[in-house]
This record gives sequence, structure tokens and C-alpha cells, in this order.
Amino acid sequence: MSAYWVSSYLEITDEAKLRAYAELAGPAIVSAGGRFLARGLPEATYEAGRAERCVIIEFADVAAAVACHDSAAYQEALSALGDGAVRDLRIVPGA
Repeated sequence: MSAYWVSSYLEITDEAKLRAYAELAGPAIVSAGGRFLARGLPEATYEAGRAERCVIIEFADVAAAVACHDSAAYQEALSALGDGAVRDLRIVPGA
């Protein structure tokens, strides 16, 4: 069953660190089998929605999503991000 990374950027504090993260994270995620489905700012928000950057990535299953997050390549990307952003990252199983 597919699984999804859902990442919301609550605050971006350093654009340069975010760019450094993206340069490393994208290839790490793709090489781990991740497929970017959506990324960017919302076109509309409802209820308690926030106008913040959101990224949705599909993986084959929860184990693949967790393995990607815990991989050396993705951890290097997280190190590059450091305190450059405050994010909420969730791994959600598909329905």
C-alpha cells in the first residue's frame, strides 16, 4: 500500500539553507523511490488551513518512506537544512 510524506513548512528562516537542503533532498528522495506529487504554496486554504509551503511525496509503502527518511543521503540533506526551516513532516499510509 502506498504511503505519503506530507511536509508543511511552518516557517522558513534561511532561504540559502533551504536551497542547500533541496539540492540534496530531491535526489535522495527520488533514489529511494519517492515521487513528488505536489509542492508549493496552496492555491486555496479552508478551515484552519495555512498559506505555507507544502510537499507531498509518494512512496511504495510506509517502510520505504521511513527508510528514505533514515537514509544517510537524506540525513545529509537535513543537516544542510539545520535551523533553516521549521517543518511538520508526517508519513501517512494510503487508503
